[in-house]
Amino acid sequence: MRWWDLGQVLPLERELFPDDAWSKGLFWSELAHARGPGANRRYAVAEDAEGRIVGYGGLAANDGTGDVQTIATARDHWGTGLGARLLTELLAAATAFECHEVLLEVRVDNDRAQRLYERFGFEPIGVRRGYYQPGNVDALVMRLPGPSPHGENGPGAQGTAESRV
Repeated sequence: MRWWDLGQVLPLERELFPDDAWSKGLFWSELAHARGPGANRRYAVAEDAEGRIVGYGGLAANDGTGDVQTIATARDHWGTGLGARLLTELLAAATAFECHEVLLEVRVDNDRAQRLYERFGFEPIGVRRGYYQPGNVDALVMRLPGPSPHGENGPGAQGTAESRV
């Protein structure tokens, strides 16, 4: 992901996360840590055949721990394997950053995403009460020890969009 992708990423972010969408400034801040010798972030976008951004994800790495910051796919790409492909990309980045574990938070009411993470070996380790605001929705904290970039579906998970890195 680059700064010029934000023109497509932000509307998708607002559509998918209307109550707690990231701001342009937050994305800029994250992207500032994704380049250069001290980079500790990895952000990727997925485009369809027409060049439309249909998904994105980001990972932060710090002292051997990766944290999936965000992962999102356009609704018309749900069920295509795109989420798995994005997560595979983020786990490969965690491996490159030499992370010994990867953490993430997911809404307790997002069963679809939880199933994806479980397929990759993430396990629940706790709950953060009222984490997602303003809706006051709890977050399930999940952990993957020793990340591998391949979940149950492996690296060839089905999908119709290409990741651009």
